[in-house]
Amino acid sequence: MFIENNKDGLIYMSSDKIGAKHAFTTRYGGVSEGIFSSFNLGSNRGDEPEKVRENYRRLCELFGVGIDDCAVTNQVHKNDVRIVTKADRHVCQSKVPYEVDGIVTKEKGLPIICMIADCVPALLWDGENGVIGAIHCGWRSSVGDILKNAVEAMESLGARAENICAALGPAIGRCCFETDDDVPEAIEKYLGGDTDGLFDRRADGKTMVDLRAANARRLVQLGLKAENIDISDECTFCSHDKYWSHRYTKGNRGSQAAVIVLD
Repeated sequence: MFIENNKDGLIYMSSDKIGAKHAFTTRYGGVSEGIFSSFNLGSNRGDEPEKVRENYRRLCELFGVGIDDCAVTNQVHKNDVRIVTKADRHVCQSKVPYEVDGIVTKEKGLPIICMIADCVPALLWDGENGVIGAIHCGWRSSVGDILKNAVEAMESLGARAENICAALGPAIGRCCFETDDDVPEAIEKYLGGDTDGLFDRRADGKTMVDLRAANARRLVQLGLKAENIDISDECTFCSHDKYWSHRYTKGNRGSQAAVIVLD
């Protein structure tokens, strides 16, 4: 179950499936103004840098670290996953020296962050073996099997698929994710044909796609237990006042984050 939290005005979501400290941020609780109002974490969207830094300060305060003490994704809508350590801590607003849509770690005290604004954020946690992941699942990275790469990277650090809990956070829902044939066709291949209930095909040739449910189904195929997977029911497009939606704003928007850390 997803729960809304309020920490000194910073509104974020969390899942009761994830035992590690984590957050799916919203638009609420920051200092940005105008189209970026108010909790924008996108450093390359055109927002004032000092306001973005203050937003990061507030987020990092939630996790008890400084703004330069996190590891982050550098997303290119591909399927690469990186194992990060404290050597990968990112200086806020500096250039990230790698390109990956997913990061995993076993380092305690290192928050890991992926960014979203419609795509599916997946936080993964193996509490028994102390391994976590933050994965940006756009449709291209999804069908590229980024979740398989993430689970394998976690397993290389000692995790076991049957112990991993997953939370798939707020993202564009089937109600609003309108696609051409290339997306459902790629998902059919991705899931080996196991796609019953994932698509609503329309008379005009478009298809409405449930990308979160597709990724949840893939996690089960990868060995996670269905009862260990939590799926948010919030659509970023429908709830564009609460979440950043790339489609709703036609790209004129900020970014929210999914964050997790091992204590």
